[in-house]
Order: sequence, then C-alpha cells, then structure tokens
Amino acid sequence: VQLVESGGGLVQAGGSLRLSCAASGGTFSSYVMGWFRQAPGKEREFVAAISTRGSSTRAADSVKGRFTISRDNAKNTVWLQMNSLKPEDTAVYYCAAGSVGWDKYDYWGQGTQVTVSS
Repeated sequence: VQLVESGGGLVQAGGSLRLSCAASGGTFSSYVMGWFRQAPGKEREFVAAISTRGSSTRAADSVKGRFTISRDNAKNTVWLQMNSLKPEDTAVYYCAAGSVGWDKYDYWGQGTQVTVSS
C-alpha cells in the first residue's frame, strides 16, 4: 500500500488546513486509517484514526474539537480537517494504514509539513 499526503503548509494561528492522504495498491476499505505527527525533537504521536467504514473515530485529547478525520472509500482517500490551529500543532504529519485493529499500523506515508505561526 502506498500512501501520499498533501495539503500541508504555513498558516497563522487560528487558521485551518485540510490534509489529504491518497492510497493505492491495496484494499483501502479494509484498513483502519490514522494520522500521526512528529515535531522537531519530539517523538511521533497519535493524532486521529478512523475505522474501516468511517463509522467510528478516535482523536488525541490535544486535538479533540479542533481536528476531524474522515474518509471516502470510493476515492481511497482519508482527510484530516484541522481548525483553530495553534503553534504547538507544528509538525510533520503522517498518514498510516493498519490492517489489525486501532493500534498497529503497517504502512506509512512520507509526511507533509504543517507550520503554524503565532
């Protein structure tokens, strides 16, 4: 499975961005999809995830109420809508696909940079 993220960029605090992740080479609808991020000098952290059919989602406490994950299995795409962005959201954001449950991800994208200026 190949995952390609897009939509990152530079935005002012309080602004919004929508990240996209396009999948190919596998059965997209069979994967739990997740978004993770890694800031400079920090470990990668979980941001949000969505079930195979999109009926269930999870999000880190730090982004609840601001970020929304969604997917369209017909388009092999998952999105992360990010609103009310904060400087601490600055990181490289990665898309990931997991074939077993919510906690193990087998495939990763190359990442897209999100920078939030104060």
